[in-house]
Amino acid sequence: MVTMTNSAAVLADPTAYAAAVEQASVAAAAYYATGESALDDDAYDRLARGIAAYEAEHPGEVLAASPTGKVAGGAVVGDVPHTVPMLSLDNVFSAEQFATWAASLERRVGRPVTAWSVEPKLDGLAVAARYRDGRFERLITRGDGTAGEDVSHAAGAVVGLPERLAEPVTIEVRGEILMTNEQFDQGNAIRTEHGGAPFANPRNGAAGTLRAKDRAYRVETTFFAYGALPLPDSGELGETLAELPHSEVLAYVAGLGVHTAAGTDVAPVLAATVEEVQARVDAIGSLRASLPFGIDGIVIKADLAADQREAGSGTRAPRWAIAYKLPAVEKITRLLAVEWNVGRTGIIAPRAVLEPVVIDGSTVGYATLHNPADITRRDLRLGDQVMVYKAGDIIPRIEAPVVHLRTGDETPIDFPESCPQCGSDIDTSEQRWRCTRGRNCRLVASVSYAAGRDQLDIEGLGATRVVQLVDAGLVADFADLFTLEREQLLALDRMGETSTDNLLAAIETARTRPLSRVFCALGVRGTGRSMSRRIARYFATMDRIVAADVETLQRVDGIGKEKAAAVVAELVELAPLIGKLVAAGVSMTEPGATPPPEPGTEAAADADPEVGGEAGAGAGGDGGAGSTLPLAGMTVVVTGAMSGALEKLSRNQMNELIERAGGKSSSSVSKRTSLLVAGDKAGSKRAKAEGLGVRITVPEEFAELVGAFLATGEED
Repeated sequence: MVTMTNSAAVLADPTAYAAAVEQASVAAAAYYATGESALDDDAYDRLARGIAAYEAEHPGEVLAASPTGKVAGGAVVGDVPHTVPMLSLDNVFSAEQFATWAASLERRVGRPVTAWSVEPKLDGLAVAARYRDGRFERLITRGDGTAGEDVSHAAGAVVGLPERLAEPVTIEVRGEILMTNEQFDQGNAIRTEHGGAPFANPRNGAAGTLRAKDRAYRVETTFFAYGALPLPDSGELGETLAELPHSEVLAYVAGLGVHTAAGTDVAPVLAATVEEVQARVDAIGSLRASLPFGIDGIVIKADLAADQREAGSGTRAPRWAIAYKLPAVEKITRLLAVEWNVGRTGIIAPRAVLEPVVIDGSTVGYATLHNPADITRRDLRLGDQVMVYKAGDIIPRIEAPVVHLRTGDETPIDFPESCPQCGSDIDTSEQRWRCTRGRNCRLVASVSYAAGRDQLDIEGLGATRVVQLVDAGLVADFADLFTLEREQLLALDRMGETSTDNLLAAIETARTRPLSRVFCALGVRGTGRSMSRRIARYFATMDRIVAADVETLQRVDGIGKEKAAAVVAELVELAPLIGKLVAAGVSMTEPGATPPPEPGTEAAADADPEVGGEAGAGAGGDGGAGSTLPLAGMTVVVTGAMSGALEKLSRNQMNELIERAGGKSSSSVSKRTSLLVAGDKAGSKRAKAEGLGVRITVPEEFAELVGAFLATGEED
């Protein structure tokens, strides 16, 4: 009997052990041949740990087919011998396990290890690229570690693997071939256009693409080097490489023109102590969700050549390197149903109902399905085993069905023929379907959104009151709120004189809200609170926003051509509502914002469009004195619980404060982040900022820095 726990499979007897070995062997053969394993990485790791635990207790019962002691990929037959064995890595899964391993390594070499290389464990396929006199010669998979498969035919579609090196050297570069997220999406689109089944995940796509021959289409992958070694006739280069620290070998390879992880957010770094290594591990882990490619751990290596020689290697793995595995972010589970939900703008969005599965520490029962076209392209069916991805705070998504696990009992997904909310017709002219009634389909939701705290902030106008107003025929859109009369409200149930007067006063206050809030209340698709502020502060008036064309809108920071076109189209649709708001006397200007120069003027010719969205529109709201603002040119991220003078500010109010002080607010930490305001329980964003060397401040220091703008209030 096999029992699965969170850490390992528990094998009760020899029969269960034999079954586990067979399951692991079959899964490994599929995984390393095509990427199409019946087990996800986490399930395979738990099975392998269970097999190892059983063998440790019953050393006399070890089967020859056991995956323990073998190089990963050993089930794959190869006919090209490796000059030096191409080994796997042993794994650790916690800080305690890593510290234990590091201590054992130091005992083995007889001295402290003072230089550790810490780099991402890329989720791809290990390969060896051979160059002779600087020219590409051969590409070989790892295979069983002693010999691999020749996949040189695929090299032309591998980004980062040059045809010719910068120097005429004879060398073997080892690394990983993977699909970036963008390559995965493009590859799946091309593959399904040609009638093929979609790749289950990027690793599956890379494995299948690397071995495919005579395809009618081309799919790109990317190479990342993680090491190099001399070939038998490399000459003096062999002696040089043998003495270089690992970090310098990587730098040398990069100098030859081969792609490495050096230019990424998770670039290899050197650490002097175990504590420094662990800090970098934590930082890389926090960056995982934002990376443009997949990683499943961190590789830690003794950097010095002398330490590596002293430690040596086993039959399966070097003793001087270890893989620190991260929690699984991909799992296989079953697609049970598809729900069709209608948003406040009338968008009809599908949502996958899943057989619950634990991913990255949380139970996932639902996942996003972008639109009907995406469902069709991926050929998803009810009952499918699907690969689900989730990392950090990212909404779970289905990457693709695991086609080779289909039983024939799967059924097509039914698309709605009419709006699930109101029964009206559906506009299917775009990828995202929409009820033909648009916002009127979810009128209560649309008006409630406009009245919400981050938009017009009309106190006393909750969803129940909005339902009353809609049912009474008093409100057909949120502009009608500004024409409500006292007698109309008094006629409603549970509306006395006091509550009526309070609501009318709140509506009157909302009439004076700045343009940024009014624009946000419109609920233009693709724009939220932050983008609404940027648009309002760039154009300064609603007239200029409505008159803007696609090219002009792209001058606002964060708006590309596609989003600009969508905003322009929706503003045409919203013109009657905007007209009603103007007629009702609602504010259509942004206090302190300076409009951009008129086209054709000398000022316009001198203006920098990239600057215009921030300084030209008064990103700090000061009408042109951006250079004197305390946060001028800075990108600021706020995380954790605020304290002191900032304690009562909502996150949106914090964002407004940042922008009034000349900065740009952001929700995620990256290399472009200038400052992180870290409150209590800052968590992963603080670790990410530390890893990137971003300046970090506490709420009290930040409040002092922007004190003058804090005192002006959010509506200044």
